Amino acid sequence: MKDYNILLEKLKETGNLRSLPEVIHEGKWIWKEERKMLNLSSNDYLGLASRKELREEFLREMQENDWLFSSSSSRLLTGNFKVYTELEECLSERFGREAALLFNSGYHANTGILPALADKQTLILADKLVHASIIDGLLLSGAPYQRYRHNDNEHLARLLAKYAHEYEQLIIVTESIFSMDGDVADLRQLVSLKRQFPNVWLYVDEAHAIGVRGKTGLGIAEEQDCIGDIDLLVGTFGKALASMGAYLLCSRTIREYLINTMRPLIFSTALPPAQIAWTRYIFEKLPEFTEERQRLATTSRLLSEALKGKGGEISSSHIIPFIIGENEDCVETSLRLQRKGFYCLPVRPPTVPKGTARIRFSLTANVTESEIKELINSID
Repeated sequence: MKDYNILLEKLKETGNLRSLPEVIHEGKWIWKEERKMLNLSSNDYLGLASRKELREEFLREMQENDWLFSSSSSRLLTGNFKVYTELEECLSERFGREAALLFNSGYHANTGILPALADKQTLILADKLVHASIIDGLLLSGAPYQRYRHNDNEHLARLLAKYAHEYEQLIIVTESIFSMDGDVADLRQLVSLKRQFPNVWLYVDEAHAIGVRGKTGLGIAEEQDCIGDIDLLVGTFGKALASMGAYLLCSRTIREYLINTMRPLIFSTALPPAQIAWTRYIFEKLPEFTEERQRLATTSRLLSEALKGKGGEISSSHIIPFIIGENEDCVETSLRLQRKGFYCLPVRPPTVPKGTARIRFSLTANVTESEIKELINSID
């Protein structure tokens, strides 16, 4: 029998022991252990989760429609309420795609889509730094896969040329904004690469881009004008859209196939109809949040410029790494900044490579330029 107390002690010795924080939210502020701190670790990128007027408007709409707080079933049984179909139609229309399909979470999407679509005759080529949920999807698929060097499209091109004729299908998998480094993929170049081969698809996860990038908030694919060229376009609602769940934009054929084969979709109770209605309410308002997107871009540039040489030069988004190196130093820096009023958390291996422990600043539109300048002074 394993002694899990010993394993926990080993985690503690290496600075990798984690615990669930007890915090109280107050808008852009976090209360922890009677200390009020500016929240710099939130995925509420547009600051919508704390917007009282949005909640009040939605609740008035909810009273008129009486949406339930539980679906009580999977969508394939009795859980397919009309509001699901309405949101999927809204998504496909806004993105200009044939079809959309909803999931309970980004993790469900990334661990379900690839296993449903890939087999032994499929080679998956995934960026080295894709999210853990995508890695789990690769492993669950049972399909052969290779990891190309991060954002190295020349390496990817060589792999495509080498393997395109050996497999029935190849799937390129990437994020648009990478969750730990905050850098951005060149989706247009990836589209160009996949067009060179008739059996190559492109899978893009926009979890950290939907809402905050693009003229109307549809992500990097909108910003780079290639929404219609991405075969499998995935995004989440649990970050900038202040809700929960995920979506896929795809063809009608793929949507129908996933409904029949994707295990996390088939065997999960669907999200509550009230939650789906809230998601639709926020999504329909996305084009209105231009000011929030601009403010977030301004503060993000300010911080990344200040952290050049320390990780800031890597980022091209609102996710900005402050790379410290060793776990213990990273934890201590995090605690020191918390004592100064900034709630920022250490990110350690295995989430990031060994020796690159960092503070991951995750900015929101609620954070002001003056607050970022105070943070910069505290880091110096």
